[in-house]
Amino acid sequence: MAKSNKNIYLDYAASVLPNPSSIHSAGVLAKNKLESSRTIVASVLSAHKDEIIFTSGATESNNLAIQGVVLASSFFPHIITTNIEHPSVLETFKLLEKRKLAEISIVPVEENGIVNPKKIKKEIKENTILVSVMYANNEIGTIQPIKEIAKEIRHYNKTNHKKVLFHTDAVQAVNYLDLNVERLGVDLLSISGAKIEDSGRVGLLYKKRNVSLANVFGGGDQEMGLRPGTENLQEIIKFSSALKKIQDVKEKENKRLTKLRDYFVQKIIKNFGEFSVLVNGDLENRLPNNINITFPKIPSDLLMIELSAKGIMASSKSACKSSKAEGSYVIKAIRPEADLEIGGLRFSLGRDTKKSDIDYTIKTLSVILQKLKKWYY
Repeated sequence: MAKSNKNIYLDYAASVLPNPSSIHSAGVLAKNKLESSRTIVASVLSAHKDEIIFTSGATESNNLAIQGVVLASSFFPHIITTNIEHPSVLETFKLLEKRKLAEISIVPVEENGIVNPKKIKKEIKENTILVSVMYANNEIGTIQPIKEIAKEIRHYNKTNHKKVLFHTDAVQAVNYLDLNVERLGVDLLSISGAKIEDSGRVGLLYKKRNVSLANVFGGGDQEMGLRPGTENLQEIIKFSSALKKIQDVKEKENKRLTKLRDYFVQKIIKNFGEFSVLVNGDLENRLPNNINITFPKIPSDLLMIELSAKGIMASSKSACKSSKAEGSYVIKAIRPEADLEIGGLRFSLGRDTKKSDIDYTIKTLSVILQKLKKWYY
């Protein structure tokens, strides 16, 4: 029988858009597009195509990595992280401990916001199965020594004939840092499209081939049987395209933003010295787009509201914790003596940020501080 030129879609019960899991021609075409996107992402990460799992976002990716490893364990496991991780990691660790599914260790970072790899290794013991350390912090922008931590874990594994896995939340690093999983030495890596310009609202989890994960969610066998649910194809296509695109401009944009960041910091120190302003986190090992400051006597939430009224959007802590009344646990981690309600004020630069934006922000912040001075100083 001759093939018809008509295309009549009568599979709406599966999906209003062609489902990559369907075996009809539209489904096969969708599957090909999905796998093409997977190939693009794998190339960027220097990974194999079957090591890329698409998810709904970074929170799911982090949960799949952490809970997946724990639930796949045949014994009561021990897992390690730091005290400045994103809530999707830190709260997942605490939840596993609360449910008596794992023993946890939370390693404090140094006062510059960077963890000592030796302290990570020191926490590893007989039943340790996973270390999870973020690539770059979402609040203070400090870049963690991922390669060095991976080296310490490899040394432990080789010496003790163990298989402690290493996961990194690379969400904040995606636009600026090396994502080559071989060079990083990680077994699991999470990324979100939410941090990439013009990207789809999806995420991914890189899972090395020899890593076993349990299906945390159940309900289907999509994404290598680990992430049930019909893949969000249109968003995945946008995500893979945007991820590939930023590789071409990463180096140039890093230099531009680093220059703007340093200019911003210099202006802050020069103009606000009388307020004893503090720059949070290491000044060198930090993301090129991140500036986080504290005025020891003025609540950062108040400054954020004042700036917003002038058309300047900044933040005082992770957006994922912004509905909570308490201050920033990240600032508290690097400044234990600090008033938790004071916190830190984060300015994060992007593709559209110009020098004139920074000048306006400094000028506006100066006016705000002079207004608040009589109340707080």
